[in-house]
Amino acid sequence: MTQTEPNTISAAEEAALANVTFADFALHPDIQKAIDAQGYTQPTPIQAKAIPVVLTGVDVMGAAQTGTGKTAGFSLPILNRLMPLATENTSPARHPVRALILTPTRELADQVAANVHTYAKFTPLRSTVVYGGVDINPQIQALRRGVELVIATPGRLLDHVQQKSINLGQVQVLVLDEADRMLDMGFLPDLQRIINLLPKTRQNLLFSATFSPEIQKLARSFMVSPTLIEVARRNATSENIKQVIFALDSEEDKRMAVCHLIQTKALSQVIVFSNTKLGTARLAIYLEKQGVSSTAIHGDKTQAERTKSLEAFKAGEVTVLVATDVAARGLDIADLPCVINYDLPTTPEDYVHRIGRTGRAGAKGTAYSFVVKRDERALKDIEKLIGKAFVREELEGFVPGARAPREERGGRDGRDGRTEGRTESRYEGRSQEGRSDRRPPRTSDDSAPARERRPARDMSYQGARFNDNAPIHRDAEYERLRAKLAQTRVKDNLFNQPYQESREDKAAGDQASAQQSNLSNKAKNKNSAPVAFLLGGSPRN
Repeated sequence: MTQTEPNTISAAEEAALANVTFADFALHPDIQKAIDAQGYTQPTPIQAKAIPVVLTGVDVMGAAQTGTGKTAGFSLPILNRLMPLATENTSPARHPVRALILTPTRELADQVAANVHTYAKFTPLRSTVVYGGVDINPQIQALRRGVELVIATPGRLLDHVQQKSINLGQVQVLVLDEADRMLDMGFLPDLQRIINLLPKTRQNLLFSATFSPEIQKLARSFMVSPTLIEVARRNATSENIKQVIFALDSEEDKRMAVCHLIQTKALSQVIVFSNTKLGTARLAIYLEKQGVSSTAIHGDKTQAERTKSLEAFKAGEVTVLVATDVAARGLDIADLPCVINYDLPTTPEDYVHRIGRTGRAGAKGTAYSFVVKRDERALKDIEKLIGKAFVREELEGFVPGARAPREERGGRDGRDGRTEGRTESRYEGRSQEGRSDRRPPRTSDDSAPARERRPARDMSYQGARFNDNAPIHRDAEYERLRAKLAQTRVKDNLFNQPYQESREDKAAGDQASAQQSNLSNKAKNKNSAPVAFLLGGSPRN
């Protein structure tokens, strides 16, 4: 891959792009009609720079801040490219898969699919979305009816490939949306398998808010001389987002600080990001107990549960959405005023995507982050990535070093001494002077009740059979083994002696011999000799 120079925006170009409209792109009338129906007239900077380049058919790497319309930057040119092949014919063979868009999460796949459906609603082009966590059969039926555009997550797409419900042999355009997140989630082997299934000649598009060295290495493996489009400094955050860092004493202060911040700021809609699934669930339960309506989404929840939680949050039925990084990308919530980083992300790039949920489409937003001592290294990595140093602020009531120790505050979470009260009542009366009546003091074996007396330990060898701590008498053990060995030898001698026939057995044997002699004197045919021989007679002469 020979990468071209970054196509960034200068001050003069930015002024020129301010006068660009969607009509200047000369898109298909049906696509332009859908754009006008949405009320869009002027593209965002990434759209104004990317759409003309993508329309030429070259490979493109697009970098822009979150919430700037990257999805339309690649979906509109793709739809325009496929319009000459669009048909009203209902035959599935006339609707092969011609464009493939891969996303790391289900939520992002849903958002991209909704945008594609909106822009293509006046065209004959068909599209569908496939991802895991839901029944695969409806997806198979949709693919077999024929679709030109498929939006998918890598794992579920390979499931369809294995079941032969999709054919990627005619794909003309491949899009990797938020490819850095795919690498973080371990999708690189799946991506390589999918790329190997595609035709060699195709257009490759890669869009993301952050470009790590790993992403550039991946791009070099399958892109041909891509054009790099950057409308802002790489890995930069939006200027519309106010970023606030609150320093706290310990982890236990975070939950109370979240609740305090939401109530004092009167936040009506906020996303709180946590690093773990368990922490997400516990924080949502805590906020509910404090009277703050909240719901949680994370990877362990089914797609139906995640969709239900998102719909309730978007509809304003709940105030707080507690989420892991599954919500850091792909959530487009209009006028979201605030996000809170309960935990700083382990990957600095995720910070850019998290706070990008607010301040979208030119709106203003605020991003609060809680930092304890163990987060210092992660905070420095974030500052290095975005090229900005944070100034730590103090949250009222949570000034570091000013709060009383946990014991003076009344136990964990400040429960006014209830924990200590339970502890004292639990252990009171444990001293020798004032033990409880359930177990009276015991001074010696004589003063103990008869029911609690134990038998004296048997120190003999027989007692050792039942008591592992009793000593073993070597002489007694030796005598026992010697007697057992002698008994064994006696039995062996009985079996080894030659057999001596008793008188009764000898008399019975003589009588049987006489009977056999009488039978041998009878007339015999030619076959009787062997029979007589078997019965004990003499062989035939």
